[in-house]
Amino acid sequence: MADLIAVFRSVTSRYGEETALVSGDSRISYNALEESSNKVAAGIKNLGVRKGDRVATLLDNCPQFVIIFLAIVKTGAIAVPLDTKYKARELSCLLNHCRPKLLFGASPHLQSISQLLLELEYIMHVIDLSDTCDSDQFVGYKSIIAEGTNQDIGVIIKPEDEACILYTSGPALTPRGAVISHGSLVSALRISANGFRQNERDITTLFALPMHHIVGLTIIMLTSICHGSMVLIIPGLSIDELLATIEKERATIFIGVPFIHALLVKKAKTEGVVYDLNSLRICGSIGAPLTREITEQFEKYLGFKLINFYGLTESTIHITCQPLNGRGKIGSVGGALQGWEIRIVDDNGWELPINQSGEVIARGPIMSYYYKNRHNTDKVIRNGWLFTNDIGSLDEDGNLSLLGLKKDMIITKGQNVYPSDIKTVLLEHPAVAEASVVGIPDEIRGEVVSVVIVLKKDKTATEQEIKNFCLKHLANFKIPKRVVFLDSLPKADDGGIDRWAVKKHMLNISEVVET
Repeated sequence: MADLIAVFRSVTSRYGEETALVSGDSRISYNALEESSNKVAAGIKNLGVRKGDRVATLLDNCPQFVIIFLAIVKTGAIAVPLDTKYKARELSCLLNHCRPKLLFGASPHLQSISQLLLELEYIMHVIDLSDTCDSDQFVGYKSIIAEGTNQDIGVIIKPEDEACILYTSGPALTPRGAVISHGSLVSALRISANGFRQNERDITTLFALPMHHIVGLTIIMLTSICHGSMVLIIPGLSIDELLATIEKERATIFIGVPFIHALLVKKAKTEGVVYDLNSLRICGSIGAPLTREITEQFEKYLGFKLINFYGLTESTIHITCQPLNGRGKIGSVGGALQGWEIRIVDDNGWELPINQSGEVIARGPIMSYYYKNRHNTDKVIRNGWLFTNDIGSLDEDGNLSLLGLKKDMIITKGQNVYPSDIKTVLLEHPAVAEASVVGIPDEIRGEVVSVVIVLKKDKTATEQEIKNFCLKHLANFKIPKRVVFLDSLPKADDGGIDRWAVKKHMLNISEVVET
């Protein structure tokens, strides 16, 4: 078994002058990607980075993200991509958890947490990617490149070495970082490419899927550059820009979350499709449940069958995929890809028969463990099987249907939101006595975050005030769309808040508003 860098260099030796990345007018070859990442690897080694150190990134999708990721793992260090949407409080929890030696970031993101960075003594250097880095607090990215060499720095990487820590979309205030080894990454990328029948002739889009996430990083970016494909990095959220780029570059693979597919359907219904999309051979969907309505309307208005598939951060890559011919069972996420096994088990871990629902467990190139979290590692990895906390069933043909979540989680626009983060912040508001956070179905977003609050005696607060308070501490996608005030919250038999009763109340309110 090889390591990630050995695989990438093998591909580079074959496709060196071919384009690896396209971003706007910039086109970067495999050779240029190799040489630039070598320079950054040498530069950060000169700054003291050694094998096993953590190096964090706070970057939006851009070619430099790929260069830096490759550079980090070339030094034998562990890459830790962080979500740029997180606020200082969330980032403080994550950084204190992984304690990186270096942090790469773009100036706007770094400036917003400059005070926090002064307090974190374990970060030796903060590297600013801005063209003009004029802060004494940060090191300029250009100087790192200038001081490096385009030669291999000679660090020996083994398959069992740790390549990255991917923080789940779970509670940022109680972090879970999935540690993924080089060997697992290499196996996972091979599985993904085989499942998509992906090769050097493919051109893949990266749109509205951040590279700090499993889909953007492993399913799209790393699978592509380790198999000779070209990746189109499309910034922003412009549907027109996406479609125009697919037409211009003759893209063959487009992967999105149901939220993006719903926007595409809405645009196609109202304006028609004025772009030539015939180059596409795969339109895939992952990240949240895909409704029958979106599936059928996508085919009707855009002319393509959506291929549904399923994976999670802890699985490194996707576990299942529907047939590429578009004849997958509606409502399922397909069968296990070669290299994966799936079972459905009861609460005691016993395997259940066909068509019975239970927890989905999977065996394949899963994460090694949760970083600094042995307790939760032992809960989700048992005898080599990953316990996903997703509820599903398998039919007689091996198709997996997902039926719900065993864990307390909301999925909005493909983002996983854990109510615990929001509730923690709400209870810090001086006027809030009790709070409950639930997800309410939404046609476009999948679910929206809604909260029910009981105020302290003689205290007042408005819906906007509560939203603004959350916005100071939490990423934008966690901010509640709906805030309702009640005199009391329904209680369960154990004395805790009955979240199902709260959700039912919110659903009733939503129905009245819609009526």
